[in-house]
Amino acid sequence: MIGSFLKRFTGERAGADLPGTVYAIGDIHGRRDLLLELLAKIHSDDPGCKADLIFLGDYIDRGPESAGVVDVLLTDPRIGQRRPVFLKGNHEATLLAFLDDAGHGTAWQRFGGTETLLSYGVRPPRGVSDDREAWEESRRQLSRLLPRAHIDFFRDLALFEERGSYFFVHAGVDPARPAHIQSEAEYLWIRDDFLQDDRKLSHIIVHGHTPEPSPVANRRRVGTDTGAYASGVLTAARIDSAGVRFIST
Repeated sequence: MIGSFLKRFTGERAGADLPGTVYAIGDIHGRRDLLLELLAKIHSDDPGCKADLIFLGDYIDRGPESAGVVDVLLTDPRIGQRRPVFLKGNHEATLLAFLDDAGHGTAWQRFGGTETLLSYGVRPPRGVSDDREAWEESRRQLSRLLPRAHIDFFRDLALFEERGSYFFVHAGVDPARPAHIQSEAEYLWIRDDFLQDDRKLSHIIVHGHTPEPSPVANRRRVGTDTGAYASGVLTAARIDSAGVRFIST
């Protein structure tokens, strides 16, 4: 279990410019319980609510309370009063693709879509299914049961946020190109080409997407995904002019 606070990053680019203070929150994946616990810790850490919140995507799938997570994101005053930014993850992109075309149902099911459907009261096909008719019925149910505020939330998600020397995005960036000139697929899905490269980047990339045993802060990146849905550890990176500090459940 990761402690509530980890050692402050003091590497080569610690103290890179950042206007104000930001808490960047990693992949929640349907763990409403952990989101509420982490929000309480952030509020204790910053009771004046002066810092902004940037959520790095993947709010849904895998965990049991995807719909409940979105409700919290939309209604909890500890979020609303902090000027939140909500970024898109690959799981939200897949939900949107499914709403447009039931043919995405089988792929979505393989990485956690069943749990999201159940959280909205939708009956998914039995087992691992490529039954197009059954998926079309699930798509119709989801379209009917998904609250308007939730669908607007999913459709309004941003792809990235740039703050000073830090670039916030769900998955990462292609190191061969500037951070702000990438495709949506790279922002949402990239993994090895970003993580296994050691070139200096235009920004320090703050991301989720790839679960790691502990959060990471180095000269290239700040990784916040600690596999909350399975590990019970949801992590936020507090970033300010002094560097990076982690808070976890």
